Amino acid sequence: MATALKVKKPVNPHFEDFLFDWNSKFYFLVGGYGSSKSYHIALKLILKLLTEKRTALVVREVYDTHRDSTYSLLEEIITDMGLDHKIRCVTSPMQIRFPNGSKIIFKGMDKPAKLKSINNVSIVWVEECSEVKYDGFKELLGRLRHPTLKLHMILSTNPVSTDNWCYKHFFMDEQSDRMILNDDDLYRERTIVRNNTYYHHSTADDNLFLPEDYISQLDELKEYDPDLYRIARQGHFGINGIRVLPQFKVEKHQQVMDAIERIRRPLKRNGMDFGFEESFNALLRMVVDKDEKILYIFWEYYKNHQTDDYTAKDIIEFKKNRWRIKADPAEPKTIKYYNQNGFIMEGAKKFQGSRNQYTKKVKRFKQIICSDQCVNTIHELKNLTFKKNKNGEIIEDEFNIDPHTLSSIWYALDDYEVSNLKGDSLISSRSGW
Repeated sequence: MATALKVKKPVNPHFEDFLFDWNSKFYFLVGGYGSSKSYHIALKLILKLLTEKRTALVVREVYDTHRDSTYSLLEEIITDMGLDHKIRCVTSPMQIRFPNGSKIIFKGMDKPAKLKSINNVSIVWVEECSEVKYDGFKELLGRLRHPTLKLHMILSTNPVSTDNWCYKHFFMDEQSDRMILNDDDLYRERTIVRNNTYYHHSTADDNLFLPEDYISQLDELKEYDPDLYRIARQGHFGINGIRVLPQFKVEKHQQVMDAIERIRRPLKRNGMDFGFEESFNALLRMVVDKDEKILYIFWEYYKNHQTDDYTAKDIIEFKKNRWRIKADPAEPKTIKYYNQNGFIMEGAKKFQGSRNQYTKKVKRFKQIICSDQCVNTIHELKNLTFKKNKNGEIIEDEFNIDPHTLSSIWYALDDYEVSNLKGDSLISSRSGW
């Protein structure tokens, strides 16, 4: 007779009831950064699949983001529990297999065709559900089916705008006058069960394993980005600020250069967006202060209606000084031209959802300080706003103008990751000048 498997794993008290509750169909977890909601969802899945033979589907908007998030987290917990000799973590394709026949599979909404081949999924976890489209959520509901087992869908997110579909679906939609749950009630009660949905709210204060300096970083957000403070520290939905980069500010050129001189380990980057007719060739030089999480922009080139040979003459100092440029990968012929003429230039990475991901990366800087000499950068970024759809909802990867200088920043920071207060490490690389 098989003996019961016994493991010990420390958990945060606020999540204890959630871990073993399987009475609801939907589990909606919303909270601030570092609250440990993803950790406890992963642990909940492992415990369930150890005791029942099931297939669980883990979904993110972009498939490739699983490897360093959900898959990595599940693998880490399995190892910490001393179960890595029983549970197999397969990398290609990403899959986790249990000794009783249970398995966890990973999919991205950027490859919807691959969802159609999934059968007998009885649990779905949608991580960062606010990034998934509403049509994608409804598609996942159709994939959640099993002839005998009870069905469950777990959704986790940091709160964004009340314009987002997940707020409208699980809380209230003012346009249709549809009210399910007042989110203020959830913030006060912390857990609520209603309409076959288990609601759970958490903040960094609920994670007893967080260092104090992490929480201090979150508290600092109140001073320079109140909107992000609401999301990251309080874990509250709200009306997003209209500006894309509320931390953007302009300083005198000499002040910017003096500040750059004082950086202990400056990271130098150059990024270029291409244009001709209505678009512009936008080339920016910038420096990252990794310790203070500040981006400095101190030089710009901004012209259109000009062929590449004339532009190459204008930016000849990049060739002379062997300064590396990361550029728009959609123009491989242009990049090849510059390389053939002695420039060090390469295309940045582009993928489905990259506009949104790159914009979020730039928003993670505590400050973005721009020289007053970069007049076009100031014009584009100082009052850059998110575009809204016909229902007045913010479109997170579209803007009121086509900001070529923002694209240049995207490309320049292609191989650098800003510490996002969620524990991601910095990805450093070569010198840019």
